[in-house]
Amino acid sequence: MENNLIEKYIAQNHFGKLIGMCFEIKEPGIIHYFLKVKTEHLATPNAAHGGLVSSLADAALGVAGLSLVHTENKVVSTIEYKINFLSPALLNDDLIAEAKVIQKGKRILIIECEIKSVNRNNQLIAKAIGTFNAYDASKAGY
Repeated sequence: MENNLIEKYIAQNHFGKLIGMCFEIKEPGIIHYFLKVKTEHLATPNAAHGGLVSSLADAALGVAGLSLVHTENKVVSTIEYKINFLSPALLNDDLIAEAKVIQKGKRILIIECEIKSVNRNNQLIAKAIGTFNAYDASKAGY
């Protein structure tokens, strides 16, 4: 599998690096994204800001789509997504976002994601579903 576009994405994803996210492609259209909740992510003395969890969801949804379309020299952008917060993400939680493309059209992808706390018996933290646009990578600067 040609990973050049994915490698370029990793190199240019400064926001992901800033908050400490990294991912693993399980197969095209299915990925795992990882993030450890640190003190700088907290909104209360022990719970992460919802924006952190939301960022993880958006990243996981997007990379699941990218993992499926990069061989067509395409990247994806978020059209919309919905997230349900089910439990707080706590300090020192090791979060895993499991994302999967559930439908792919010529341009539009529908992708779902679950975020869990690995070190709290896979406590479900959030669920998200999103719509993404696949387009030529050159338009994104790649």
